[in-house]
Amino acid sequence: MTALQIHQIPCLQDNYGYLVHDPEAGLTASIDTPDAAAIQQALAERGWQLDYILNTHHHADHAGGNLVLKAKTGCVIVGSRGDAARIPGIDIVVSEGEHFALGTHRARILETSGHTIGHICYVFDDDRVAFVGDTLFSLGCGRLFEGTPAQMWNSLQKLMGLPDDMRVYCAHEYTASNGRFAVTMEPQNAALAARVAEVAALRAASRPTVPSTIGLEKATNPFLRPASPELRQTLGMHTAPDADVLGETRRRKDRF
Repeated sequence: MTALQIHQIPCLQDNYGYLVHDPEAGLTASIDTPDAAAIQQALAERGWQLDYILNTHHHADHAGGNLVLKAKTGCVIVGSRGDAARIPGIDIVVSEGEHFALGTHRARILETSGHTIGHICYVFDDDRVAFVGDTLFSLGCGRLFEGTPAQMWNSLQKLMGLPDDMRVYCAHEYTASNGRFAVTMEPQNAALAARVAEVAALRAASRPTVPSTIGLEKATNPFLRPASPELRQTLGMHTAPDADVLGETRRRKDRF
């Protein structure tokens, strides 16, 4: 099987869009549509035709370009069955455990409510690639606009169950600011300190900090580490359930 080609597109203020291309089948999907013009330019530069849009959730910086791109390309729009009413132009609905085929490459659907109720992720298991939208960021997670801490913790555990070498493509360049918060939660975490230094060097060179990996996030991301004794010490929540620790961590990040 020919390797999946991924092109990362900086969009808007701090979004990333992604084009995913199967060269063998000649098929291309856009993961979300933060900026229709930027996506069209990237397609033209590569000589790719847009066949699908794979939406993670309904927010405008993820689905706002759907209708423009559909009108121009005739592409098919895929999104969550549970969020179909809020995905512009949706054609195909998918649920947890189902797969979407892009040529010879298959994306497994994970339902990851928390940031929004209908959020989903696309996991290309054979390619070791996961597109996680706003559920998981490098050193962070999405704000709980619609879901509860328990829902978000359940969703994050699904992602933590992926292989450590799974590359994680999130939708925003938030890593530097997330790192500044993370070190207040676990100041003695050596892996986190090393990651923060790496991120600073990447951003100084105007390079992206995305993708990350599941293994790196498990070692450094406070939202995946509610079991950490140091984090619990910081919060004063030594015996609280993991979901409650996550919730308090998220509340502190919101005020940071």
